[in-house]
Amino acid sequence: MNAVEIKNLRKTFELRIGKGFNRARTEVEAVNDISLQVPGGQSLAFIGPNGAGKSTTIKILTGILRPSSGSVEVLGLQPWSQRSKLAREIGVVFGQRSQLWYHLPPDDTFELLARVHELEWSEFRKRRDMLVERFKLASFLKTQVRKLSLGQRMRAEIAASLLHRPRLVFLDEPTIGLDVVARQELRDLLREWNREEGVTVFLTSHDAGDVEAVAERVVVVNHGRIVLDDSVGNMRKDYLNSKLLRVVFHQAPAEKTLPGVKLLSSEHYSRTFEVDTRRIPVSDVITAVLTFAPVADLSIEDPPLEDVIAHLYAAGPCTAVS
Repeated sequence: MNAVEIKNLRKTFELRIGKGFNRARTEVEAVNDISLQVPGGQSLAFIGPNGAGKSTTIKILTGILRPSSGSVEVLGLQPWSQRSKLAREIGVVFGQRSQLWYHLPPDDTFELLARVHELEWSEFRKRRDMLVERFKLASFLKTQVRKLSLGQRMRAEIAASLLHRPRLVFLDEPTIGLDVVARQELRDLLREWNREEGVTVFLTSHDAGDVEAVAERVVVVNHGRIVLDDSVGNMRKDYLNSKLLRVVFHQAPAEKTLPGVKLLSSEHYSRTFEVDTRRIPVSDVITAVLTFAPVADLSIEDPPLEDVIAHLYAAGPCTAVS
């Protein structure tokens, strides 16, 4: 069964422009005919620039908003009319909003949530203890949330969202504001949970690292429409035809130009080149680079996912969906 079914979803908002009696009414279309299926157990990144329509879509999927038209089912339920029932089946984590009580330790919030979800107490304690161990919460389980670091709080947030064994978890910017180490730890936990528990993950993020580390599938939206629906690997391959070639020489290399090759950085004996693979094979560039000077180290990398996403955003709503 699909965890999410969206057909011809539209959402418009009425805005009033001006002041007093002279205000004019206008409609803004936030979501424009989106159709999407997410199989159960899949990890999907739903991304787009600010104003693309992703937040509105998630609010509809979680029952906060009603659509203007179209149909939506989440785990077989209509979110806005069966919101209480749906809440027992999904987990929601917002990076900038907390479900943890600010002046209470996480352990107290966990007990409150267990009562809200009417969990059997022995099963709750077993589940809580497992989450505490998996997310490494023991050292601050009894510490007030207001005293926790952001990384500690986000680990507790996600653990709280998983207490009632949800079949689907919505994650909205879960790593925002985290340092590099905390961000990677959280990504590893999300990926592990998706693979081992079979929890469907619906992720939104502006961080390309989140998308690469957590998601297997990417849906890019812009101007309220889907502009790409594909795997992370295919998105790289099909929408940005370039490679990064990083070279460290034993001595200062000869400065030569090659067709389809752009020098991105030059520092001491290190050079970084961007290779347009549509114009020249990477193997030809390596052969040429080896004549510049003796090479100490060489690596070939894909371009940052941010570049791919920026390329897609620039393409606008007319890009074909694969």
